[in-house]
Amino acid sequence: MMKAIAGKVWELLSFWRELVARRLVNKLILLFTGVIVLVVASLNFISYQMLEKESVGNSIDSTTNNLLLVGRNLEDYLKGIEQISLPQIGYDEITYAIMHESEDYSSKMYVENYLRNLFYSRSDLEAIYLYVVEKQKYYAITRENYNITVRTGTNTVIAEQPWYAKAMADPSNQAYQSLSGPDVEADSGYSAEIQRASFMAYHRVMRSIKTRKPQAVLSFYYNASVKDEIVKDIPFSEGQHLLYVSPDNEPFELDDEAFYTELQGAGVLEQLGGGDGLAGASTGPFTWVQGEQKYLIIYNVAEKSGWKLIKPIPYSQIYEAATKTRNLNYAIGVLFLLLAVILVSLMSSAITKPLKKLSRQMSRFSAGSFDAEAEVKGRDEIAYLSRHFNLMVRRTNELINERYKMKLAENHAILKALEAEINPHFLYNALQAISTKALKHQTYDVADMIDALALTFRYCISGKDIVFAREELKHIERYMALQTARFGARLQVVYEWEEALMELEIPKLSVQTLVENAIKHGLEKVTSTVTIGIKACLQEDGTALISVQDDGPGFTQERLGQVEASLRREWGQRESDNIGLVNLYTRLKLLYGEEAQLLIKSDHAGTELAMRLPRRGGNGS
Repeated sequence: MMKAIAGKVWELLSFWRELVARRLVNKLILLFTGVIVLVVASLNFISYQMLEKESVGNSIDSTTNNLLLVGRNLEDYLKGIEQISLPQIGYDEITYAIMHESEDYSSKMYVENYLRNLFYSRSDLEAIYLYVVEKQKYYAITRENYNITVRTGTNTVIAEQPWYAKAMADPSNQAYQSLSGPDVEADSGYSAEIQRASFMAYHRVMRSIKTRKPQAVLSFYYNASVKDEIVKDIPFSEGQHLLYVSPDNEPFELDDEAFYTELQGAGVLEQLGGGDGLAGASTGPFTWVQGEQKYLIIYNVAEKSGWKLIKPIPYSQIYEAATKTRNLNYAIGVLFLLLAVILVSLMSSAITKPLKKLSRQMSRFSAGSFDAEAEVKGRDEIAYLSRHFNLMVRRTNELINERYKMKLAENHAILKALEAEINPHFLYNALQAISTKALKHQTYDVADMIDALALTFRYCISGKDIVFAREELKHIERYMALQTARFGARLQVVYEWEEALMELEIPKLSVQTLVENAIKHGLEKVTSTVTIGIKACLQEDGTALISVQDDGPGFTQERLGQVEASLRREWGQRESDNIGLVNLYTRLKLLYGEEAQLLIKSDHAGTELAMRLPRRGGNGS
């Protein structure tokens, strides 16, 4: 059975290969269809990945900022709870009243009025309890039938409550008690009805300032009205969850107790940090997998208190828009593919028919029929190809004749190049003969000038394009000797060349080009003495800076801009007046690329031309 299936598959593949190999139109259809499928699939995949990433990023950014703002409001809410628990003024009076409330009626009334004032100060209070430690007596203020009632009673089990022990042991003499969640105490020592109406209780230990012994515990029971008003600013949809837990991970806001239990059992809450209440603000999201569901956990830890606001968001919700877009793109892609295959088939046939006619004419041409010309129709690329094929046919015989002429021209150019190489050597030898004759007639100054000119000429015609700096400086000395004979004492030369750069490899005649510019635009423009400084120094970045300065009249800013602009033009468009600098600039770019620079500075005090070169060769490499 398997062999039969494999045989059928092989036959189908063989038929397809033969079909594709037989006709160009089939190849075009297969090619364009494959390209379309690849492009559509790739774009779909890339767009889906980008949408997924963007969706996660947007969820993180928006939720993080939202949790940060709501977390700050909740932190302010807790600060308000803490502030109301301590007397702003008159702490001694209230502690005195608590100590003497049983035997002094005025102290008792002071305590009751104090509790009333506290109760009236907030709208979200369900009850306030003041427990007198030594007497195991409590005062309770609640709202009953639209009246504020203060009651007293005795309770011997308050000291046994976990929240009581927590408040007594806390360095800040306070304790928060959650009245929501799976682990809520069945009995907190006070009214069960008040406990059911409240979402949290806050307990504050009031101690004697002198002895630090606990005198009373002030307990506030808060309903969720203010807290819900703050939390409602967090966008919430089905499948998402919201938790607000204390620094020790006790829940104070839950939308799903079972979900909280799973989070706690998986150790997710311990990953959030801030358990000691001193951790800095943190909003680093991470992923948690619960069975087949994957959640993005985004949270905020309060900067000072360490309370945590947590919002797990299912990835399925985050990716929902991206998934819908991907499915829509696939449907559009399939429709587009069907239309494209039809259009490709029609266009392929339109392309291959003219190509068949052209291929027949090309076969005739390859067989030696140089009069073969293809029919030209339309103005598309195939017509353009046919037209130029016809032009190629007509030019073939002309090219055969021109090839022979070009060979003759090439030989002639080689002879001219040889003559150009012979002439400089002839001139150098002639100068040597003249120098010998001058020495015989004891005209030593003329002989020195001729020798300098001869050596200069020999240096110029040497085959090297890169020379050592010491060789270039010797050539400059001979060149300056000739210029001194021309300008006399008006020309002053100063050399400041660092010894470490004597073996630096530089382009031949590069320094001479800079010196020629100083003489042409500095010395020749004035009748006074001009000093030319030739300097070379090593820069901090390891490059060598070679500069030629003169104290001539300098360039105008307009002329300086024209010179710099000419360096950036194409070779055929550059000015002939700056051909030396243009030539040097071009050589520097060809030899060193962007590592080399040609710098020009000029003002009324003179001109400075400088080359910045990388250190290569010799001791400078």
